[in-house]
Amino acid sequence: MINMDKTSSSFPAVHLIALAAAALLAGCSALGPDYAGPPDAAPQAAHTQHFVRGGDSANAAAPINQWWQGLGDSELDSLIARALQANPNLGVARARLQQSRAGLALEQANAAPSVGASALAGHARLPPANLGALTGGSSSGNGSPTSANLYSVGFDASWEIDLFGARRRAVEAASATADAAQATLADVQVSLAAEVASAYISLRERQLRLSLGQEAVQAQEQMLQLTGQRVERGTASSLDQLRVQNQLDASRADLVPLQAERDAYLNQLATLLGQEPGTLDVELAATAPVPLPPQQVAVGDPVSLLRRRPDVRAAERTLAADTAKIGQAEAARYPSLKLFGVIGLGGTHPSDLTRLDDFAALGAPMLSWNFLDFGRAKARVTQAERVRDEAEMKYRQSVLEALRDAEDALSRFRYGRVSVATIARTKVSADRALVLARQRYQAGTGTLIEVLDTTRQQITAQQNLLQAEANLTRSFVGIQKALGLGWSEEAL
Repeated sequence: MINMDKTSSSFPAVHLIALAAAALLAGCSALGPDYAGPPDAAPQAAHTQHFVRGGDSANAAAPINQWWQGLGDSELDSLIARALQANPNLGVARARLQQSRAGLALEQANAAPSVGASALAGHARLPPANLGALTGGSSSGNGSPTSANLYSVGFDASWEIDLFGARRRAVEAASATADAAQATLADVQVSLAAEVASAYISLRERQLRLSLGQEAVQAQEQMLQLTGQRVERGTASSLDQLRVQNQLDASRADLVPLQAERDAYLNQLATLLGQEPGTLDVELAATAPVPLPPQQVAVGDPVSLLRRRPDVRAAERTLAADTAKIGQAEAARYPSLKLFGVIGLGGTHPSDLTRLDDFAALGAPMLSWNFLDFGRAKARVTQAERVRDEAEMKYRQSVLEALRDAEDALSRFRYGRVSVATIARTKVSADRALVLARQRYQAGTGTLIEVLDTTRQQITAQQNLLQAEANLTRSFVGIQKALGLGWSEEAL
């Protein structure tokens, strides 16, 4: 390495220190708009303490996680717990969160100086010097070649001064992006828990409806047999027998889609748990009651919803990140200052590396400014501003959709209760009719066909009530999803 006199530097260290201090003072403020929080996308909801369609179901603030335990079904608890551990979509969201956190660490590291080291050991063989060519005369070219060794070790450093806050805005944007990824992961948890619960409720409903449908088929088969006997005795017509046969065929046909739907829900649950279709067939083969929602459903208020719902928080953090990126684009329009420094030891012998008092040093600032770019930097700023405007509109839309989801779910749940109560009264009437038909048959004033027909009607009433109860529980699940419940800090 070529040695340089320490006292002959053309840019003294004191000048570098002064320049760096001035640059730091100049960089105290960052360009671009400072993020002041999200816009007020729902002013009326922000000043109310209840939902429009909450009715009498709202009684307290809603818990954030494990709402499914309120259904009192241990099998459902186990399925959701396993899904939150092994679902592939959840793994994708976790990987994206780790990527965004690594990106934040990278931006933070980019704001720090960069230091490197290098070492060199070389041997050079040079041809004889052609002195005649240098003097304009002739040369015999009989000189001897020369050789030399070169040893050096050195350190170099560089640091870009954040004059206009580009680095700070980059860190700010990366931090907001990481927060958005974390909120997205929570949103996947919310959707996953609701999807598992809905699939499980639908599975139990289909299983019970199949069981009741098979009972109805058995009753109609007995009716058909008795009607055939009556036709043989001349107490019934062939038309009566044909009507019973048509009812039996229709009941058998109704079982086919239920069987297909049962298998589809089994496959869906297995996939949600990250397993192959068919894995849960044995575990969930036995029928079980459809879990019913609790008497009181805690829904909280709209303000709490907007603070808690993950997709709204993700949209807000994306808005913050896009706002910071405007500052990055603004800073690119102005000069940038980099400081470079090199220090090294070297010579023609390895022992020269130990002579610490004989070193070469170089320090230099570099100021660059692409002031004539024909509007490229300004166009990038405009582009960043429009991206930020798009993010704001998406945030406003996410707020409105969140409120609509909650209101729709509460409305469905409210009227679902009315439907269940109405169909329950119909089922009670069918139960009484079946009791009376059996009493008449035992007393000899009624026929077995009447009993079987009343049994079929009672089974139909059971199926209708079962379907209404399942819809009510699914509406309860919809409320939890609309409220953004089902995620936990520990799983993020």
